[in-house]
Amino acid sequence: MVTLPIPSIAPAPLPTLRLGRIELDFPVVQAALSGYSDWAMRVIARRLGAPYTLCEVLLDQFVVQVSRGKKADRYLRVTDEEHPVGGQLMGANPDDFAPAAKRLVAAGFDVIDINFGCPVKKVLGRCRGGYLLSQVETALEIVGRVRDAVPPEVPVTVKMRRGLDDSQESRENFFRIFDGAYERGVAAITVHGRTVVQRYVGPSRWEFLREVKQHASSRVVLGSGDLFTPQACLDMIAQTGVDGVTAARGAIGNPWIFAQARALAAGMPLPEPPRVSEQRAVIAEHYRLADELYGPEISGRHMRKFGIKYSQLHPAGRAVRDAFVAVTCPAEWQAVFERFYSEDLPGRHPAVEVDETVDCEAG
Repeated sequence: MVTLPIPSIAPAPLPTLRLGRIELDFPVVQAALSGYSDWAMRVIARRLGAPYTLCEVLLDQFVVQVSRGKKADRYLRVTDEEHPVGGQLMGANPDDFAPAAKRLVAAGFDVIDINFGCPVKKVLGRCRGGYLLSQVETALEIVGRVRDAVPPEVPVTVKMRRGLDDSQESRENFFRIFDGAYERGVAAITVHGRTVVQRYVGPSRWEFLREVKQHASSRVVLGSGDLFTPQACLDMIAQTGVDGVTAARGAIGNPWIFAQARALAAGMPLPEPPRVSEQRAVIAEHYRLADELYGPEISGRHMRKFGIKYSQLHPAGRAVRDAFVAVTCPAEWQAVFERFYSEDLPGRHPAVEVDETVDCEAG
């Protein structure tokens, strides 16, 4: 294992975050990100300060059917340094959730998270994700099935958006599912401040998160939406009263967001962005982990999208991004990496740009 350069940061004074029996030392965690938060990304985030991560959303039927081989290893891999780590499930039929949840527990996931928030059209068309916010009884049956299926010491959590749309019916459905899920034993619920039909257009309504947390009282609520900077993570906690937040798109290509949030929470100034030499070390280790997970041919294609995201911290960000966009094979990826990351230069904080290409994320 390669040791990454992590800033020395005093423990944050923010309250710890509890997910059932699991206590996290910091309330800023990495969300589930479809196509991104695989084992390699999660390990990097943990090494750079994330107290907890979630795997990319997995279809319940896929989890049950893929029991062994390369696919099982790619999607269900959990290693010792990851704990605690959550596995996120999505599906339509309550019957499929219980065996899938058991499979994730057997694979080593410490928490089972249920996705009722994905806004992607093909997901909604198959009655999954955010669609279930309009199906109160089905959603609550899924929660109950999962809670009953896994051992009592394994926390079950839920991811929601603030509703299917802004209608009164959607609002009522939200709170029926929200309250009903806690009644069925979930340990925490993450709420994204946008509706399903809104997808990622327009701001996340933090005032709704404040209302939800006031309604929830002592029940654990995490907030999500528009967390692109470490300061935004702390601002959401301060302004809404939520118990924790899930960084999603803001963590892709910027795993330093967790250490930076810890520094701010400890009363320190925002750390300087990582220099190019530090970026090089982290990106190289990320590539090595991806290569271990996927093999050389797949890892090269897979890391292209990460190279594009990491480029936002490079002082020549646009040129680096364009170079990674043009990559077609592992050798070209390595050539871009050597070209732009050999000279040690000051880094830069990423610009806040909303990327609507990342689907089924939790923040």
